[in-house]
Amino acid sequence: MKRVMITVAYDGTNYNGWQIQPNGVTIEEVLNEKLSQLLGEPVKVIGASRTDSGVHALGNVAVFDTASRMPGEKISFAMNQRLPEDIKIVDSREVEQTFHPRKRRCRKVYEYRILNTIHPVPMYRLFSYFYYWKLDVGRMKEAAAYLVGEHDFRSFCSIGSQALTTVRTVRQVEIRKDEKTNIITVHIEGDGFLYNMVRIIIGTLLEIGGGKYPPEEMKKILEARNRDMAGPTAPARGLTLVGMTYEDDPRGQVSSVCP
Repeated sequence: MKRVMITVAYDGTNYNGWQIQPNGVTIEEVLNEKLSQLLGEPVKVIGASRTDSGVHALGNVAVFDTASRMPGEKISFAMNQRLPEDIKIVDSREVEQTFHPRKRRCRKVYEYRILNTIHPVPMYRLFSYFYYWKLDVGRMKEAAAYLVGEHDFRSFCSIGSQALTTVRTVRQVEIRKDEKTNIITVHIEGDGFLYNMVRIIIGTLLEIGGGKYPPEEMKKILEARNRDMAGPTAPARGLTLVGMTYEDDPRGQVSSVCP
């Protein structure tokens, strides 16, 4: 038996998230089915990030075990002939048998896109959140600065989370606006994220950027450790898991598609 790591890109629009569930088709389900067909044996992938329904990815990571003699680096090419157009494997390779994508220290990168225009633009509808209220990017940047570092992010965690601790480290938050498209991109990098943490942060930044609260309110919300203090959970369609870096990453880089 050998263990193969795959880096998966997908448009999450038509899927009920990553993890197998009874009420809809998921990314994990499709990968298991197609890998089992290709390799002629039952295959179950272990994913690094269980993205929610509607969330996209450029570089989610998974591993699986196989007795197949097919070289690990060839599996991506063979699989992409079988996978639907909205799911593709952008890298595959053999790794040590002990490698587990959720049990190694990892840095994840997410991006959230906001289309800040008076009217929606159809071509951006699947990969950004249309928000017509004018946003002040400067205020959003000022507020986001309070999030960098190690903090208790309980205020930004959905109720019902089973996390043992709500302390996480955010390494970087960058916010930029494309003046041609009016798309605001929030880039967040951290060592780990709570359930819906990024989307709740975005919902809070939208309220601050729209003038509901001053930027320093972010510090008060963070220190309150109370979900009711933070903003709403932003829609899933604007969120993309860009990529992730592991210590001693077998790929030698963040992700084959990570900027």
